Amino acid sequence: MARKVIIIGSGCAGCTAALYAARANLNPLMIEGTQPGGQLTITSDVENYPGFPKGILGPELMNLMKEQCVRFGTDVISEDVTKVDFSKRPFKVWVGEKLYEGETVIVSTGASAMWLGLPSEKKLWGKGVSACATCDAFFFKNQHVVVVGGGDTAMEEATFLSKFAAKITVVHRRHELRASKIMQKRALDDPKISFIWDSAVEEVYDISKDKVTGVKLKNLKTQAVQDFSCDGLFIAIGHKPNTELFKGQLELDVKGYIVTKKQPSMATDIPGVFACGDVQDSIYRQAVTAAGTGCVAAIDAERFLAHNE
Repeated sequence: MARKVIIIGSGCAGCTAALYAARANLNPLMIEGTQPGGQLTITSDVENYPGFPKGILGPELMNLMKEQCVRFGTDVISEDVTKVDFSKRPFKVWVGEKLYEGETVIVSTGASAMWLGLPSEKKLWGKGVSACATCDAFFFKNQHVVVVGGGDTAMEEATFLSKFAAKITVVHRRHELRASKIMQKRALDDPKISFIWDSAVEEVYDISKDKVTGVKLKNLKTQAVQDFSCDGLFIAIGHKPNTELFKGQLELDVKGYIVTKKQPSMATDIPGVFACGDVQDSIYRQAVTAAGTGCVAAIDAERFLAHNE
């Protein structure tokens, strides 16, 4: 028998959708994946989520969210979705070889920050390495940070960081920025922001101290290498939405994000399929905005079911 609601993903958006669907007596099934909880599970301190004046650890916040949606009747599967078929209702969702059917589906698979691919970067994630200035700039008051990237994301991160950090050094692989003219001008005119061109970060120091103390830079033209001291490293080379499963099934934009209808709806181009959180939001990418769209998607699904019973 088909479920009323199947939710794919279990970050802030998925858990909030599950909570609202469960409280609407829709007995949702949340397929959380083998890495449940989304990006917050690899975030240490979360200080900008409402209701936690002293802050909260990312994994703890996600555990509380999951506990809350389970309490109201959400069923959870801790495996990955391997295939979907949205060609007709009930929609088909496979976990391995097992098929689940849903009258509605809410996609909340999130997006992943693109990384440099360095082992040291991974080990110092949350200990001075970040991919979100809005989340973490506060921790770098009066410090020196490095931002890697040359697009709009990198310029936005650098400009935001200048409200907190004493100095920002942007490291870019080319000798000119890819960012829009207005974002370039904003960064280039900021006295706190300086640039190192034609260079790449090859190593992040210092794993033995369990915090960022600097980076190894390589000039891609001269091959010269230098050690460069800093207190933090922000990776700003873009995000990749987790939408591989949905190619050919749902409308995606040029960057691969799921297209949802004009706000406030979270409806996709297929009636009965909704998307929420970072999988459809390339702009804000915050825990609280993801939770808000999860709420909207669940209410959209509830209303869709009421009209199509």
